Amino acid sequence: MAKLFDPPRYIALDGPIRVGKSTLSGIIADRLHAQRVTEPENNPFLAAFYDGEPGAAFQAQFAFLMARFDQLRALERNPHKAIVCDYTFEKDKLFACINLNDAELAVYNRYYNYFREQLPTPDLVIYLQASPEVLKRRLRRKNAPGESAVSDDYIEEVVKAYEHFFFHYTASDLLVVNTNDIDFVDRHQDLQELLRRLSEPIRGTQYFLPLGSEAASA
Repeated sequence: MAKLFDPPRYIALDGPIRVGKSTLSGIIADRLHAQRVTEPENNPFLAAFYDGEPGAAFQAQFAFLMARFDQLRALERNPHKAIVCDYTFEKDKLFACINLNDAELAVYNRYYNYFREQLPTPDLVIYLQASPEVLKRRLRRKNAPGESAVSDDYIEEVVKAYEHFFFHYTASDLLVVNTNDIDFVDRHQDLQELLRRLSEPIRGTQYFLPLGSEAASA
């Protein structure tokens, strides 16, 4: 008998800052015994960008573009081992459109388009949503170095950009998860329901809402 369902071998998570991408990607990778790919760190221009220095946005964005491209290009697709990545390559362009001026964006796009066509597309993207208010609370609670300079207006702009992007997203199957009332770390049931959902077919755009969440109980 033919297999009715081939589970995704390349899963990418995405969403705005403090939505839980890194935490959830680590959990999923561990449960699936998958190779985990994490967002490149140590961008030398990021502090200057947060400080508002002229030209730093372009420098920081281009450094991210190169680091993300190098990392994803080096992935080795193994039919016996899944990949779980805590970002999509398209994230880079989303932030470029927010932070760069028209002249900078024209230069950026030439490189982005050249790099994108060389990279694999995920089999499944998990888009983690949260309202700006929830993200602001998480940001203040985390109090990570450098993030204190992230303004409320910037968070709201990023959330809108993500909503617009994934509303039109068709490059791969998509699972939309609203994390406002979900806790994958401290509420075991939420995590188990998501892992169970990932063991089933996801076609096109679908939405995940665990039965035990406040929103589901309303």
